[in-house]
Amino acid sequence: MATITGPDSPATQPRKRLRAWLLEGLVERPGQQMGPHARPSPEHVRHQWWKVMCLTGLDYFSTLGYQPGIAALAAGLLSPVATVVLVLVTLAGALPVYRRVASESPHGAGSIAMLERLLTFWQGKLFVLVLLGFAATDFLITVTLSTADATEHLVENPHVPSALQGHEVVITLVLIALLGAVFLKGFTEAMGLAVVLVGAYLALNAVVVAVAIWHVVSAPAVVGTWAEALTTEHSNPLLVVGLALLVFPKLALGLSGFETGVAVMPHIQGDPTDTEERPLGRIRGAKKLMTTAAIIMSVFLVTSSVVTTLLIPHAEFEPGGQANGRALAYLAHEYLGDGFGTLYDLSTIAILWFAGASAMAGLLNLFPRYLPRYGMAPHWARAVRPMVLVFTAVAFLVTWLFDADVNAQGGAYATGVLVLITSAAVAVTIAARRARQRGWTIAFGVISAIFVYTTLANVIERPDGVKIGACFIAAILLISILSRLLRAFELRVTAVSLDDVAAGFLDNGTGETLRLIANEPNSRDVTEYEEKLEEIQQDHDIPPNADMLFVEITLRDPSEFETELNVRGELMHGRYRVLALESAAVPNALAALLLHLRDRTGRRPHIYFEWTEGNPITHFARFLMFGQGEVAPITREVLREAEPDRSHRPHVHVG
Repeated sequence: MATITGPDSPATQPRKRLRAWLLEGLVERPGQQMGPHARPSPEHVRHQWWKVMCLTGLDYFSTLGYQPGIAALAAGLLSPVATVVLVLVTLAGALPVYRRVASESPHGAGSIAMLERLLTFWQGKLFVLVLLGFAATDFLITVTLSTADATEHLVENPHVPSALQGHEVVITLVLIALLGAVFLKGFTEAMGLAVVLVGAYLALNAVVVAVAIWHVVSAPAVVGTWAEALTTEHSNPLLVVGLALLVFPKLALGLSGFETGVAVMPHIQGDPTDTEERPLGRIRGAKKLMTTAAIIMSVFLVTSSVVTTLLIPHAEFEPGGQANGRALAYLAHEYLGDGFGTLYDLSTIAILWFAGASAMAGLLNLFPRYLPRYGMAPHWARAVRPMVLVFTAVAFLVTWLFDADVNAQGGAYATGVLVLITSAAVAVTIAARRARQRGWTIAFGVISAIFVYTTLANVIERPDGVKIGACFIAAILLISILSRLLRAFELRVTAVSLDDVAAGFLDNGTGETLRLIANEPNSRDVTEYEEKLEEIQQDHDIPPNADMLFVEITLRDPSEFETELNVRGELMHGRYRVLALESAAVPNALAALLLHLRDRTGRRPHIYFEWTEGNPITHFARFLMFGQGEVAPITREVLREAEPDRSHRPHVHVG
């Protein structure tokens, strides 16, 4: 007996259910995708700024799990001084920059959106793609690095079976898989869990740091020994400061979290008088969020750096040492016992793992906001679950390549963080200059110079970071180009609207057949329209008294992909009726207009072209790059893809 395999057969139902599940939440408009950092709908419940701070704090505060150890390993005795430099750069540099970003870009698009507005055409798109490559480096390495550090805290706990040691890669992959499973299940927000995790983690860190400070105060010889060793090694105080400035780029991981802070802005509860154009309450809440987080983190960074440098032997920070990547956990076990140390480890593991959730949500917000709108990603890239699978697979690959090593990933992470902060500093400098704020322009210019130096120093010191970033950029560029090629014949028009004059042309037409002439506007004098009309009538044997409409498209930025068509009706020289519109691609706009006219009038329109002279391959390349070329066959192909039924498809004539 034959198996039924029709479109509604039982054999196809599981496949349909899987596809529906994967594409659940797929929407047409950019910025409306799901995820903790997505732009909320108007009825979305917003939260007080301090609760949202806990959401972004999953990424920012979790760096306490490894930052003190990295600082001690990089700077040695200079760790406290270098950390003070980091705090000064945070409070006097990154914080003012991102407070300005919050004012300029309050809808969660961050500094990339500010820079996107500065450049047009293809160079603007390429610039954004490069920034997205570094953003991918930042967020994806956040997932893999923080999860690897969670694994390190797990296997180093004395109560965990020693059999787990040596299997860090497998454990990290399992944790990343669990993270992906959270999003596949339909993760939208975990504000309550974030508040609990961040509150518990900060409280436990406060206990550890307070006890460690008490031990330092109780044994003043510790401070004396450190000071003596520091002066012996570096007798000149100015030299100490200079070396701290040189070491500072290695501590750049402590700057992570600011880009995430502006990404979660749409979730902040504003004032009742807020509008989407002027959300002043939301902006004020975002500034409170970032300021409070920066102050809390600065206090913890300085105090933790001091106590770990003074109380932990330097050998323990080295690879294989008990404090490597887990300095505060070492102190928790050393001074508060294994019971409290295990509780601290559990809290650290939880927040480090969930820091990956914050980064994953950032990815799900950032990439669907740009790539599908540029036509540089498949349409399904706006759905959460397929992108979760893609990002999880990439995180698996990165973890395997780096062998789940925290220190090995530090360079790539710092590079991503620093490039994003540097681009934000440049963006606000340009914004201040355009606003003619001379003082802020100078201040932000100096901050930009500091971050440029820090980024370059980090690249020179750890070139692997920029190499990894370059790999992400190359992958994004390759995928983007292939996607743009594959989506070249999509309709690409999100809406079509006709003004009253254009609508009147259609409603008052005298013929049964709706005929349009595709005309490339040049001088637009009476001779142009006379000759064009006569040529079309002769080529297609159309009666002289036939009702004809001209269609003229003015080409705008051809690097754009999705556009809206606003059709204007114009009566030229008292007799020639013209439907005029602007678009990024002529064939796609014509196809969309024809389908709209068909649906509006109930008649299948006819459109008439003349062949374009020249090489068809050259014309196709012109279409891809500049939105024009051999318009007639491409218009027909766009119509064929948009309307599979030939009996409902508008007619295309070429003479």
